[in-house]
Amino acid sequence: MDEMNKPLKGVKVVELANFIAAATAGRFMADLGADVIKIESSKGDPLRYTAPSEGRPLDMYENTTWELENANKRCISINMKDPAGKEVFYKLMDDADVLITNWRVQALERANLDYETLKKKYPKLVYAICTGYGEMGPDKDLPGFDFTAYFARGGYLDSLRQKGTIPMNVVPGIGDHNVGMNLAAGILAALYKAKTTGKGEKVSTSLFQSAVFNMGMMVQAAQYKEIGKPYPISVRESANPFNAAWRTKDDRFIQTCMPDYNTYYNRFMTALGREDLVDEEKYYPVQNLQRNGLGHEVYDICMKAMGEQDVPKWREVLTEADIPFSVAQSWEEILEDEQAWANDCFYRMKYENGNERTLVRPPVNFHEMGSAPYNRGPLIGEHGHEILEELGYSEEAIAEMEKNNTLFVWRKNKA
Repeated sequence: MDEMNKPLKGVKVVELANFIAAATAGRFMADLGADVIKIESSKGDPLRYTAPSEGRPLDMYENTTWELENANKRCISINMKDPAGKEVFYKLMDDADVLITNWRVQALERANLDYETLKKKYPKLVYAICTGYGEMGPDKDLPGFDFTAYFARGGYLDSLRQKGTIPMNVVPGIGDHNVGMNLAAGILAALYKAKTTGKGEKVSTSLFQSAVFNMGMMVQAAQYKEIGKPYPISVRESANPFNAAWRTKDDRFIQTCMPDYNTYYNRFMTALGREDLVDEEKYYPVQNLQRNGLGHEVYDICMKAMGEQDVPKWREVLTEADIPFSVAQSWEEILEDEQAWANDCFYRMKYENGNERTLVRPPVNFHEMGSAPYNRGPLIGEHGHEILEELGYSEEAIAEMEKNNTLFVWRKNKA
């Protein structure tokens, strides 16, 4: 993606946010050419320090998580509690098109950075905010991470587990990335409105709201209590035993998905080598299966058959039968997945220390514009001097701000 092809070139975004969700929206806009200026404190975003929790070395100069959320941005580190730092913020906002934040509502109000206050000064501004639980209601001020507001309160942990077992392990970023892309979609719509009408807009979403939307089909279905079984359930009790993960002979798992049981029944039984069960009236069609309460028998038959062959054999058989399936892959396998590489999921980043690492790209491709460049995420305050110069500050004024700890610039001799 060259400079001429970047659709958001000329758009200025101020990102007053930390961690992942809001930063994801900023990263997407930076990839599309927006000048995204991230504001941090002197210690920086806490996301810079999460490497040990992810099984990585803590290294500011090779920080793959930081790159994923903050590539292609610029960064200034200012003390927002200092009047001089607050003045810098307002000067940044004077020609900004978008503000992205994930500060809690009460913190924004205390700092006079809430939407109602800022829109009076910046009527064309797109004000984008993501929170844990939304801006209204009794829990609007609770801290929210995707483990809590998304996975737990949003229905994943209690529903998507085998009955009688503890919830699944979760990892950070899944809910956040979902929310960040939702926020980005809203920002782009509001930005279009602002550019065509001259009127700004407030865009908001939350981890909780995104989870409720994602769970929408089953949340709605839960109203029909006289029909479906309440989750969690045992997979052996599922209304459709074909939508399950099967253990293979080599102790791997293959997930199949056959939403219309009747369409796939004979084909799947044949693929499993159980031609004797083709058109078996006990199990087919699905109305007979459910009337007879024999879903668990079909599940056990399938599990036994799948356990008799290794993954390579099942790949061949299920592909030939045109049955939707996928092997449950590890993260290590995903890094080597030819399909992922063929579809531009990854980028090879060479760090200054000589290490090459595979980094993940945002999940949107553009045919004509091509792929965005992948510049590493900025160090704390890395672009502070150049940003202040653009705002009209003299070298002497900048040096004074740094001396007074209003401005912080990360340097290797400070590391």
